[in-house]
Amino acid sequence: MQIEEQSEKDKCILKKLYAFCFSFFAFPKKRLYALCFLLSASSANLFAQTWEAGAFAGAAGYVGDLNQRALVKPSGLAGEVFVKRNFNPYLSLKLNLALGKIAGADSVSNTQQFRDRNLSFHTQLTELSFISEFNFMKYTPGALDGLHRFTPYIYFGAGIAKYSPQADYQGQTYDLRPLRTEGVDYPSNVIVIPYGAGIKYNFTGSWNVMFSAGYRYARTDYLDDVSGLYISKSNFTDPVAAALSDRSGERTGVYNGVPGTQRGDLRGHDNYLFIGVTLSFTFLTANCYY
Repeated sequence: MQIEEQSEKDKCILKKLYAFCFSFFAFPKKRLYALCFLLSASSANLFAQTWEAGAFAGAAGYVGDLNQRALVKPSGLAGEVFVKRNFNPYLSLKLNLALGKIAGADSVSNTQQFRDRNLSFHTQLTELSFISEFNFMKYTPGALDGLHRFTPYIYFGAGIAKYSPQADYQGQTYDLRPLRTEGVDYPSNVIVIPYGAGIKYNFTGSWNVMFSAGYRYARTDYLDDVSGLYISKSNFTDPVAAALSDRSGERTGVYNGVPGTQRGDLRGHDNYLFIGVTLSFTFLTANCYY
């Protein structure tokens, strides 16, 4: 009977988590209310199960048209907060809210061709995702015998991220999406697939520390506003849009962005990276999974 009641409670919590995800991105002005709703929905059950809450701090990086080779190249800060459900010593699922900043610039490339292209961007990221973690070793924080306090782990999930690429030009910052620098419209939200690995250690009681690194596969090639081909500057009515579509001649006066030639890497998607340290607290009771 107790198992059935708890199962119903878990189902109720999951429904409320999905409602929170929808509210967060569908109604930006109500995000604070949605977050409060999530916390109130879970607080009544925190001490009836093995739940975990924590925060991550580290760096964000980017791999895409303006950085094709440096797979671990931080370009901004990143932070996360999460609520996690530990189903057993090996498997867990968390709701994760992440913020970060990524950037790229041809001007610092080691390749002359990219330096000649001279494009650049930066964007803030807001990501909401569900991420599953798998521990390779039995992990039981707070166990009285002091065993099973360390494990490597991998993670995989799905989520949605909000982004808005910008560029600095003549002392001002411009949003690149509305300028349509390649003549293409693309959305402000994108589906992302988080994946990565790390290690975790229960250093005392309910407290855990983790180090992790992983990528987000983004279902867009426009995190950096660069993807396909140059278009003719005669297509632009905004002189700023025309200038930012081809910046190759800003230093030399010779522009090589010939319409119809390659502007991006044509690969179909970009990636971004989060790497850093997590501190978390596990809520433990006599009814824990171990």
